[in-house]
Amino acid sequence: MQAKGVKSSGRVVVVTGASAGLGNAIAKRFANAGDKVGLIARHEPSLEALQAEIEAAGGVCAYVAVDVSSAEGLLTAADILSRRLGPIDIWINDAMATVFSTLDAIEPEEFRRVTEVTYLGQVYGTMAALTHMRRSGHGHIIQVGSALAYRGIPLQSAYCGAKHAIQGFTEALRAELIHAKSSIAISIVEMPAMNTPQFEWARAHISKQPKPAGGAVYQPEACARAVFRAAQRRPREYWVGMSTLMTIIGNILVPAYMDRYLAAHAVEGQMRAENVEVGRQDNLFASVGPLHRMRGAFSDIARDRVMVISGQTARILVVAAGALTFFVLGLVAGALLL
Repeated sequence: MQAKGVKSSGRVVVVTGASAGLGNAIAKRFANAGDKVGLIARHEPSLEALQAEIEAAGGVCAYVAVDVSSAEGLLTAADILSRRLGPIDIWINDAMATVFSTLDAIEPEEFRRVTEVTYLGQVYGTMAALTHMRRSGHGHIIQVGSALAYRGIPLQSAYCGAKHAIQGFTEALRAELIHAKSSIAISIVEMPAMNTPQFEWARAHISKQPKPAGGAVYQPEACARAVFRAAQRRPREYWVGMSTLMTIIGNILVPAYMDRYLAAHAVEGQMRAENVEVGRQDNLFASVGPLHRMRGAFSDIARDRVMVISGQTARILVVAAGALTFFVLGLVAGALLL
């Protein structure tokens, strides 16, 4: 492990999975706001390049190259970054891995690896953050979740299982913090499909190149702004994108229909026309250096702006709309009876 950087003013914000995709966009958004940013990911050359970019723009940055599946490594990284930048104010767990595969084609060690990175990486990151935040008596942890934390889809059972697990883990921890009367906050930001490199470097046991599920795809910068807003307002949960809202509410109201709809549309819907290349590199167990960038291959359809709504507000609106519908139906039925 190696860390570089100097001290300056502003909040100290640590981002895991910072070398590419959404994590890269999140790091830049906070750095642009004047925060000191600590970067964590496996691929050191990409972290070094991102640090140089942030510092060239006048920001303050440090990095630690470590795999988030290592609890000891993340604890050490937190120690190093707090020494370099100061006490940690915000910790954002963003690192993820996935495999596009039916369950019968995925190997047990591949499933384990996705779980270790996507789920346990957030658990270990949260533990590292809490170790420091309890010393200072304050802090905010932000979990980058997904609409797939509420609704699993075919070809991504390992990833969906990990995102569901993050939901349960975070809810349990939140209750513990409230019970302890802690001033440390924890939020989840549920994300939609994004234009990141994951579709180019995720392991794939399917015949065609992977692509985002569903119709709406968003640029990572738009979703990074949602994470930044969460850091300002400390919500319990944000739902990002209309597709996230529709997925979650749809699964609450008509889960059996969602089963059949996804069975019919979400397998081919996650495949491009192009065949998977022979010898295709993937990042499941090792980094793929050339693909470390913020955006993926879908900029022609990706949207630059995204809706953000709190989960509580969304649920209230759905209940209110349902109550209004029943009220109107009652009036209509009463009129017909007269």
